[in-house]
Amino acid sequence: MALTDAQLADARRYMGYGIDSTTTLPISGFTDRAYLQVGMVTMSLNQLLTTLTPSAESLVISFLAILNGLETAITDAGTNLGTSQAAVWTRNSNEVADRTALFNQKRRSLCQFLEVPYGPGLRSNNTVLRA
Repeated sequence: MALTDAQLADARRYMGYGIDSTTTLPISGFTDRAYLQVGMVTMSLNQLLTTLTPSAESLVISFLAILNGLETAITDAGTNLGTSQAAVWTRNSNEVADRTALFNQKRRSLCQFLEVPYGPGLRSNNTVLRA
């Protein structure tokens, strides 16, 4: 089972990388890969994502499902920005920022799991990428 094109695109986007599948990354720790060189190995992000073990692939798919939900929750929280209080309900003025921080924390966890440096779109704490 391989990641679908949509999952590959989401993984790149969530890790802060653009659509270019030739992005090369210095990756350490891949001792079981045939193309390992002394020290660091350079490979494309696409190559990394398409050569995952089945167990690693399952974990990436789980990360993507969680990230999809967190991203949707940020968008949904935006619907409450126009109302600060209604009857007994009071809006949490930090909700979008809190949800964005949680979303970005999980995005960074995906990068750490794959041993990939954060992409340019993930280097700011306030980055939210939407397809």
